[in-house]
Amino acid sequence: MAHGCTGKGNDQVRFEVGIANLIPDMTCIAPVRDYAMTRDKAIEFAELNNLPIDQNKKNPYSIDANVWGRAIETGFLEDIWNAPIEDIYAYTSDPTIAREPDEVLITFKNGGPVAIDGRPVSMLQAIQELNKRAGAQGVGRIDMVEDRLVGIKSREVYEAPGAMALIAAHEELANVTVERELARFGRGVSQRWTELVYDGMWFSPLKRALDVFLDDLNSTISGEVRMILHAGRAVVTGRRSDQSLYDFDLATYDTGDTYDQTKAKGFIDIYGMSSSIAARRDLQGK
Repeated sequence: MAHGCTGKGNDQVRFEVGIANLIPDMTCIAPVRDYAMTRDKAIEFAELNNLPIDQNKKNPYSIDANVWGRAIETGFLEDIWNAPIEDIYAYTSDPTIAREPDEVLITFKNGGPVAIDGRPVSMLQAIQELNKRAGAQGVGRIDMVEDRLVGIKSREVYEAPGAMALIAAHEELANVTVERELARFGRGVSQRWTELVYDGMWFSPLKRALDVFLDDLNSTISGEVRMILHAGRAVVTGRRSDQSLYDFDLATYDTGDTYDQTKAKGFIDIYGMSSSIAARRDLQGK
C-alpha cells in the first residue's frame, strides 16, 4: 500500500496502523516521507511529471477534505500570528456578512440524525444538507494549534459546518435524555474515544469496547432539536423528547411545583460533611 504522507503528520500513522490491523503482512510505502520531500519539492515533482494537483508555489496549502469536514494547513498559516484569508475556505461563507437566519429542525434516533425539517434523511444526507445550510451561515470554522501524535505542535484551520451543527444539537438532546452520572462519565469516554481515533487507533480493542458503551449511551438520545444557524453560530432554541428526564413540575419555580425544598438542608449537610470536617482540621492548624 502506497500513501503520500510526510513524516510529520498523523495520517501516516493512521494509514499504517490501520493496515497493520487489517492486513498484517501488507507492506506500506511512503515516497514523500522516505525521500524526505519538502512541500516545494513535492510540488516541483508533480509539475515535472504532469501530475494533477491543486497546489502550486503560489497556493502551497495542504488540504484534506471529505463530507465531514475540510482541513487546511502549511503555507502562510505556518506563522501562527497570520490570520486566515477568506480565499482558503470552501465549505463556509464569511460569517461577518449579514444573512437571514436559517431555522432547522433535526430529528435524532438513538443518537443519529434521521430527519431534517420533518424529511427523512440518512446520516450522509443529513451531513450534506447541514454542510450547505450551516456553511452558508459561516458555521463551523475552527483555527487552532494542536498537538500532533508525532510530538510537534501544528496550526490547523478546519471548516466542518454540518458536523459542528450536528454535534451541538446532539449534545443538547443528550442534556435532556441522559442521566447525570452517565452523562458525566460519558464525556470522559467521548474524549478518550476521540483521542484514539485521532491517534490512529480506530481498530484497537479499547476503541471497540468504547463503541459498545457509546452505543448504549446513545440509546436514549432520541427526539427533536430546533436550531438557528446565523452569523457563524448554531444556537439551540428548543428541544423535546419522549425520553426526556426534564420534569417541568420539579423544575418550575412557579406555583404548583412538586419539589420538596425542605429536603435541601439535610442534603447539603450530608453532601458537604467530608469537606467541612477537613476544613475545620485545616483551620485549627493555622
